[in-house]
Amino acid sequence: MRIPIRMIGIATTFFWIFLLAYLISAVYSVKDLHLNFGEPQMSLTTNNQMVLSLPIAITNKGFYNIGFFNVTSEISDAEDFIVAQGSTFVPIIKKGEEVITAHDVTISIDDFLQTRQNYLFNDAELKIYVALGLRLAEMIPVQASTNLSVPWGAPFYNFRLGEPEYAEFSLTQFRVTMPISFENHAFFDMAGNIQIRMYNNAGSLVGDAQTAFEAPQHSSYNGFVEFYVLTSEMPLSGRLEVYFATPLFSINEPLVILYG
Repeated sequence: MRIPIRMIGIATTFFWIFLLAYLISAVYSVKDLHLNFGEPQMSLTTNNQMVLSLPIAITNKGFYNIGFFNVTSEISDAEDFIVAQGSTFVPIIKKGEEVITAHDVTISIDDFLQTRQNYLFNDAELKIYVALGLRLAEMIPVQASTNLSVPWGAPFYNFRLGEPEYAEFSLTQFRVTMPISFENHAFFDMAGNIQIRMYNNAGSLVGDAQTAFEAPQHSSYNGFVEFYVLTSEMPLSGRLEVYFATPLFSINEPLVILYG
């Protein structure tokens, strides 16, 4: 049985009309897709990794399902150094459905502070580039992007070593007491050790001391460290090398402070 060419043409026309109407309605339903980003939050995992979490609420009030919803992000500092990257995937969001999820990116605090030591002492804004991808009616690709930021609080903000006090300890040694102060602007509590090495202007090590500290988040710390220096080696000038060690991070490169 032959199907008249005219009938094929009519069927084809109806097919394209149906397809066009389908595509138009799918695109039109974008207005009924609502995306809401919450405030980025920072937290610590049980193994002392930093997690930046971006809450996302997706409400699909359109005519069709949304498929392959994907969020990728890139976190960078003020100098565009990439700190971390991450992605979150939701296979399908059915029509009439609301999905609440979180886009989480894990950051090693130790790696971050080893390479960007200035963030030990300076508050800053971390930049977040977010890219979205989805398929309307599970077939029409759509992409969008946005920029966000999250504040970084320095754990040793305004770190200071005060004027040393000298006292005779024995016939051969002096005790040198040096005040230490800083503010913990970080979102986490800190406890650890601060080690200070004292060198004279010839580069010789003349004193080495450390002190334990505890500094809850958003608190100030005031303490001191004591050196015992040979009377014959008492330096008038030189440098101090400061090392920081906590369960969260240990800084290999010292903070160098000149004195005298």
